[in-house]
Amino acid sequence: MQTLIVNIEDNFVQDFLTIIEHYKDKVQLQKDENLINDPYFYARQKQLEEDLKEVEDNRAEMISHNELWKNINSYLETLN
Repeated sequence: MQTLIVNIEDNFVQDFLTIIEHYKDKVQLQKDENLINDPYFYARQKQLEEDLKEVEDNRAEMISHNELWKNINSYLETLN
């Protein structure tokens, strides 16, 4: 037996399941463990990939370590 990953558009899932119903003795469906543990796994993975690409392409706004802590300290002072 071989394992394949098939990405199916949301609006086609039911049609796909109907199609493979005739082959249920030859095809096994399993839920992705990532989605069982975290239903937003792939959305977050995609966002992370986009964020990393922005950094690599120098499109992301970056601030220095010192500037970050300056901002944090300024914010903390407003809480007092």
